[in-house]
Amino acid sequence: MKGLLIITCLFLSFGLLGQDNASTRYRQDFDFFWTTVNDNYCYWNKKQTDWQKVRAIYEPLADTVTTKENFIGLLEKAFYELYDHHASLNTNTAASRRLVPSGTDIWAEYVKGIPLIKEVKRGSGAENCGLRPGMQIEAMNDAPIERAIQSFLPLCLARPDDEAENYALRLVLAGNHSGVRKITIIQAGKQHVYYPDQPVNLLEEKNSKNEIESKILKGNIGYIVINNSLGDEDLVRLFDSVLTKLEPTSALILDLRNTPSGGITTVARAIIGRFISKEGLYQKHELSSEEKETGIKRSWVEIVSPRKPFYRKPLIVLADHWTGSVGEGIVIGFDALKRATIIGTPMAGLNGAIYSFKMPNTGIGFSFPAEKIFHVNGTPREDFHPAIEIDPTKERPGEDYILQQAMKYVAKHSLRQ
Repeated sequence: MKGLLIITCLFLSFGLLGQDNASTRYRQDFDFFWTTVNDNYCYWNKKQTDWQKVRAIYEPLADTVTTKENFIGLLEKAFYELYDHHASLNTNTAASRRLVPSGTDIWAEYVKGIPLIKEVKRGSGAENCGLRPGMQIEAMNDAPIERAIQSFLPLCLARPDDEAENYALRLVLAGNHSGVRKITIIQAGKQHVYYPDQPVNLLEEKNSKNEIESKILKGNIGYIVINNSLGDEDLVRLFDSVLTKLEPTSALILDLRNTPSGGITTVARAIIGRFISKEGLYQKHELSSEEKETGIKRSWVEIVSPRKPFYRKPLIVLADHWTGSVGEGIVIGFDALKRATIIGTPMAGLNGAIYSFKMPNTGIGFSFPAEKIFHVNGTPREDFHPAIEIDPTKERPGEDYILQQAMKYVAKHSLRQ
């Protein structure tokens, strides 16, 4: 009996020791996360986040975490404090919110205190079920929207910020990876219910579209669509092949409205390079961490070089809220080079260029903006608006209003080219 008691005590001791070690690992990883963001995040100037308070609130909670899944949830909550759609973990659980814009089909904002749908992704479950721009959001999964956003609002703001509410609203409407959404809209004083994930949850399906699509539209206008593949260097070869076939066209429309996941600048420069005949300034960068560390500002302008054969005809570029990150960079690059007319809605407005890091114990990766990106005229990339801005509320069901306006623009200006 005495031996059994000793063995039992040893098991209990080892169990407690293991739990303490796990707690230590989670706390160490949280400290690494907090410090890395503190030293490298480059948009503190436009955030109201008290990051010191974030540490005071969330670091003690790391001591209570017992599973990796719970730790991921804690880190996600800490990231909500930045209310930045370009800051996220590189992993998720079934309970994690889908990423915005790549994992959502609804772009929403508060307008004079009213939560409104600003744009709906084409071909999405939201569009298919009847949700439209201009609709007022009443509830999500039967929870009044003002209550639903509370779980995603920052706790550590020095002062209120409207963008924090917009961020929370979009997270709510994106839903999580395991559930289906029921969205209640109010129109003319009456409630209407929509189910964007029925009969099929399109947001959880892998993209089955080709990386690139092309055709010739009425009036001998070339049309190229890039489907969320700006991170694939093979796209360059495909793009070159498609563009060569469209060389005889009288104008070209490049559609970047399905590039929410960003990509790499190699691909961006390769695409732009096919439309210019001499080197030009593409975008401006600023590394805030170096200025923070040394007191000396570091910024530079990136050059894009031509790639033959050039496409010399008029170029239109289409953009919307699902044009993200590198897609946004291509847009501002074409605008800076005065090589294209930009038509569409405001883009995703993702902050800067993200850097990725990995926690030493759990191996959890995380990414956030560490480098600011500007149009060469000094406008922050996230504040850029198309030269011809389209009101999506004018679009009727089943039509592509932005593409229609681009076609009209080409027809109107073709004789001037």
